[in-house]
Amino acid sequence: MKEFHHVGILTDKKHENETYISDCKAYITDFEPHPFRVEWVRFEPDSPMPEAIRTVSHVAFKVDDLDAELKGKNVIVEPFEPIEGIRAAFILTEDGAPIELMQID
Repeated sequence: MKEFHHVGILTDKKHENETYISDCKAYITDFEPHPFRVEWVRFEPDSPMPEAIRTVSHVAFKVDDLDAELKGKNVIVEPFEPIEGIRAAFILTEDGAPIELMQID
């Protein structure tokens, strides 16, 4: 089952209370207090993330079994733990939309 979790919108502006994700070389905001679950995402110029993620905003879904959800999908970022207790990966749909799938413990 997929459940909407948040939308990640790209920005080049600093926001209050950003969290730095070193593996991605990116800053993210907490989507929880935002009334529409917006996560602002700001990448460093040398971020190793794929271009599709650095240039197109994404939608994230909570899933029960990340490994099962990734089967047969175009995985562009293999599973990693951006924040303790969250295992995430990114796929790219056939029409070029980056989607984040998250398994939360």
